[in-house]
Amino acid sequence: MPLSFRSKSHGSIAFGFFNIESDMLLLEKHFFFADDFCQWINILTKQEDATVQNLQCQVYYIADTNDIGDLMGAIHGMHFTGFIGKLYKLFPFPDDPKAFKQNPDGFKTREVVRSQIASVSLITDSSIETYKEGQAKIGPYQFDRSVFHELIQYVWQGGYPGWKDEIRPEYVLRMKENIQKTCNSFFKGVFPS
Repeated sequence: MPLSFRSKSHGSIAFGFFNIESDMLLLEKHFFFADDFCQWINILTKQEDATVQNLQCQVYYIADTNDIGDLMGAIHGMHFTGFIGKLYKLFPFPDDPKAFKQNPDGFKTREVVRSQIASVSLITDSSIETYKEGQAKIGPYQFDRSVFHELIQYVWQGGYPGWKDEIRPEYVLRMKENIQKTCNSFFKGVFPS
């Protein structure tokens, strides 16, 4: 379930997983897989400590909110519109609320997810920037370092409701390992010792 995070540029924005059988994340109207997000973080952790770090990346962008769909309507099985509605028809919310856990094998549905998002999105160039003084940007969204760290922690935790059986995908484990051993000061404190 996406949560609300405070940006410096756009107020409160949504970030997170939106279907437990997919490892795709949304950031408002931007969509990307958690594996890509973790890889972007890994690359940044290996860069030298610098005033500004910039990493170019590509994301799916859905301009029209109707094409994104109604997450709460889809979760409740009442309103299957847009991309999110299509996914919930394929991967419905579990009958047992206790089964609402992020599947660590969500990467296995990527081809299906790509086929569903293709007709309503554009693949666009974006970037992640970190600034030594404590700011970060993903695309147009600017964050304080602490909030950017919260985005990383959200992925580590498997969002809300957490990873199924407390099992994390390998790419999430690798991200944490790279953050813990980095000399890049921007990432200090993401995972307190």
